[in-house]
Amino acid sequence: MQIRAPTKIVRSWTTDSERWRAFAPREGDIVVSTPAKCGTTWMLQIANLLVEQSPLPQPIWSLSPWLDVRDYPLDEALALLEAQARRRVIKSHLPSDALPLHDGVRYIHVARDGRDAFMSWHNHVSHYRPEVMAMMDATGLADPTIGRPHPPRPTDIHDFFRAWMTEGPEARLADDMPAARYFDIVRSFWRDRHLRNVLLVHYNDLKADLDGEMRRVSAFLGIPVDEAVWASLVAAAGFETMRDSGAALMPRGHLIWEKGPKTFFHAGANARWRGVLSDAEIDQYQARMAREFSPALAAWASCGRLATSDPLRAED
Repeated sequence: MQIRAPTKIVRSWTTDSERWRAFAPREGDIVVSTPAKCGTTWMLQIANLLVEQSPLPQPIWSLSPWLDVRDYPLDEALALLEAQARRRVIKSHLPSDALPLHDGVRYIHVARDGRDAFMSWHNHVSHYRPEVMAMMDATGLADPTIGRPHPPRPTDIHDFFRAWMTEGPEARLADDMPAARYFDIVRSFWRDRHLRNVLLVHYNDLKADLDGEMRRVSAFLGIPVDEAVWASLVAAAGFETMRDSGAALMPRGHLIWEKGPKTFFHAGANARWRGVLSDAEIDQYQARMAREFSPALAAWASCGRLATSDPLRAED
């Protein structure tokens, strides 16, 4: 069933790609893998709504464990998946070449403009509870490939941007989800976009046409659209609905963030970096994107399919 074994290992204070070695796939499994803050939870909600065909809010992390996260005992995550009789949905923040690709598994990748992802990431980690940072410190010290606690989070957003944009070997030690991982994950799935079991979706397109993009996802998963319940599923996948249902969708959110799920479902908006990042910082990001991405990938990663063109028709 496996069509490609992982060719790289990704480790950080939160992530260990080696945990996927224990994964036993089932025909029809759905893996959602994105960079941090690019619509992971949004797509998990969409996939679970399509599988369940019900708008009732359910705890996303229990339905769809993040298999590569280090603070969740692996045996518990696997037991959660094994106990599910329904079609399973699994979360990941790995590039496709750090994942085992299986022919019978469907992979959905969601991308977002890196500057929008950065702004959301800054909010996400700036409100971690002290216990979360202590756990990450202990994980880093215990792993010889890291060997240090997590560096202090810069309180100034410009200092945070400089750390996030670190390049070279030090990038993985400057931040848990640096820009280097963003570029790597997006680039990896772009390379695999022609595989029949890989679907590329963009955050901007979900915001512009949630109904249409959900129909694309439904067709990719082979799930017929039932018009009798469809409107309720689309409504349940809306940002405002998810934010209002935060306590039900993320009942353990208060253990991670100071304000619980309210921190996680913060804004759901794009272009918040305008007026925050300096012109020099924006130029730095754009210059790096031009080095990291091909022109077609840069256009799609920044704007999405509806504003540019179908990724499957891009030549690079």
